[in-house]
Amino acid sequence: MSKLPMNAVIQEDVRIEQDQLSSALAVNENELRTIYANCSDVVFHDFTIGQGTAALLLYIEGLSNTAEINGHVLEKLMEAHTPQCADISALVREKVAVSKVSEVTTFTDVIKQISGGASLILIDGEPRGFIIGLPKWEKRSIEEPAAESVIRGPREGFTESIAVNCSLIRRRVRSPKLKMQALSIGRFTQTQIILAYIEGIAADTLIEEAQARLQRIDIDGVLESGYIEEMIEDAPFSPFPQILNTERPDVVVANLLEGRVAILVDGTPFVLIAPATMYSMLQSSEDYYERYIISTLIRWLRYTFFLIALLLPSIYIAILTFHQEMIPTTLLLSIAKSREEIPFPALVEALLMEIAFEGLREAGIRLPKQVGAAVSIVGALVIGEAATSAGLVSSPMVMVVALTGIASFTIPRYATGMALRMLRFPIMLLAGTLGLLGIMLGLIGIIIHLSSIRSFGVPYLSPMGPMKSRDMKDVLLRAPWWALKTRPHLTDEYDPYRQSQGNKPGPGKGSD
Repeated sequence: MSKLPMNAVIQEDVRIEQDQLSSALAVNENELRTIYANCSDVVFHDFTIGQGTAALLLYIEGLSNTAEINGHVLEKLMEAHTPQCADISALVREKVAVSKVSEVTTFTDVIKQISGGASLILIDGEPRGFIIGLPKWEKRSIEEPAAESVIRGPREGFTESIAVNCSLIRRRVRSPKLKMQALSIGRFTQTQIILAYIEGIAADTLIEEAQARLQRIDIDGVLESGYIEEMIEDAPFSPFPQILNTERPDVVVANLLEGRVAILVDGTPFVLIAPATMYSMLQSSEDYYERYIISTLIRWLRYTFFLIALLLPSIYIAILTFHQEMIPTTLLLSIAKSREEIPFPALVEALLMEIAFEGLREAGIRLPKQVGAAVSIVGALVIGEAATSAGLVSSPMVMVVALTGIASFTIPRYATGMALRMLRFPIMLLAGTLGLLGIMLGLIGIIIHLSSIRSFGVPYLSPMGPMKSRDMKDVLLRAPWWALKTRPHLTDEYDPYRQSQGNKPGPGKGSD
């Protein structure tokens, strides 16, 4: 299996004639001052080691721990006694009370380390620099993810610090089989990326494919994991997400234990998981923390509301426009009475209400939290009541749109809900022109599309298309944990068993 290089895809935005550090301190300082010209936050501090050895300290203000540098680096080296012909490397490692000290010999490595928050010591007569690992910057504390809240389960969520995120995963998987390979992407941002997987569980072909897709990315900068997601997905023109994103460490670890890979991006709390399937997009982490009977019922409820969110307005339009004979007479008379003064056909009426509802939903998201929820709720009530009183829409249509909106909120993944919201409109147009036949044509087109796309080589409708009976225990229902003996088969060779036999509980179990 190929190894992912640390400096993959790095393209420096500076041109260095001689990349190797010189033994002359003045030459190195002049080159670095040229590289960091007009950078007021880069600190150059000249000092002497012991009795007169010239040295230079370089760091970026705001990324390095200034107090620790002054106390454990500068003060110790300036007080050191340097005998003639002293071993400078041994002296630095002896006097600097920092565990992470390394050496660099090129300007490229110097720039990379300095940009990551480390500080640099250059010494006259030494063709190398000493990197002191004392980074420090402001970061958000660990909080519960707002978009993935659960009743039962961990309350921790990822932050914007990739080091903190790695520690949250490592704390849950304490085996050395958990591998985290680092690389940098972005010519200017040089954003740190971590590819995480569990050796022996994730297939070698999946790891190599993930490495290859990440290494071929050549872009100016990466500011969020969404940049990476769009660069590595299989079907870029599909409305359905093919890579799972989450803010929850327990979700990442659960997927790593099933043989998937995780991609962590510095500067964002959203971690990417691949491969993903349609059914994984409809599952919640809480499904595995509650008892399996409750989880199965909730999963069926979620599937039902998935279809309601996609098809309910279209079915209402089709029946009301072309298939009135399907409606019971009493209900048909009630609907006809409510539509007596409505000037628009059902299709136009539904489009008006759906567009207004989507606008209110976006407004509630973009507004401040203190007023967003109130505006969306009050706006929906006021607009719905006003539109009904003005004779623009009927009361049944308001109920259909409201139920559709509620159904869309039950989808655990925001990206999947967005795909349903987008596909709802073309299916409504088909229903308004062809009736139930148009709905069926739309559904057939969606199913054909879902059957044709893959996520890192895994069919999107797996394990139902193609059928894998052993993996069906965690799709339409959630089998009890003692029955989930095998991992899902994703790609290539893998470790199929996640638990031993005989875990089924019962009277007398566990007693000798």
